Amino acid sequence: QVQLAESGGGSAEAGGSLKLSCVVYVALDGYCLGWFRQFPGQEREGVATIDATTRTTYADFVKGRFTISQDKAKNTLYLQMNSLKPEDTAMYYCAAEYLTYCTSGSYKYWGQGTQVTVSS
Repeated sequence: QVQLAESGGGSAEAGGSLKLSCVVYVALDGYCLGWFRQFPGQEREGVATIDATTRTTYADFVKGRFTISQDKAKNTLYLQMNSLKPEDTAMYYCAAEYLTYCTSGSYKYWGQGTQVTVSS
C-alpha cells in the first residue's frame, strides 16, 4: 500500500498563488502521478499528470496557470497554482499508479485531499 499526503492548501485571493505538495511514501521511479480536484457533489476531474518519463499533461482549464513537478530526492509531487480563479475552489487530491505512462486514467493510490479556496 502506497500512502500519499497532501499539504499546502488554503485560501488565496483571485490572481494569487498556492503551491500544493504531495509526499509519496515510495520512490517515485516508475510511477505515473497526478493531481485531481473535486467540487461538492461532483466527480473528480483531472488537473495535471506527470509520467515516469517526466512528460506532463494539463487540463485545458489550467494550462498556462498551473505547473506540475516532482522532486524524486524528496519523494514529493508539487502543483504550483498561479493566477488563481474563484472557480479553482475545490478539494485537490494527488494520486499515483505504478505505470510508466499516464494513459490508463486509473489510479490505485490516493491522498486524503487538501482544500483550496479562492476568493474574488
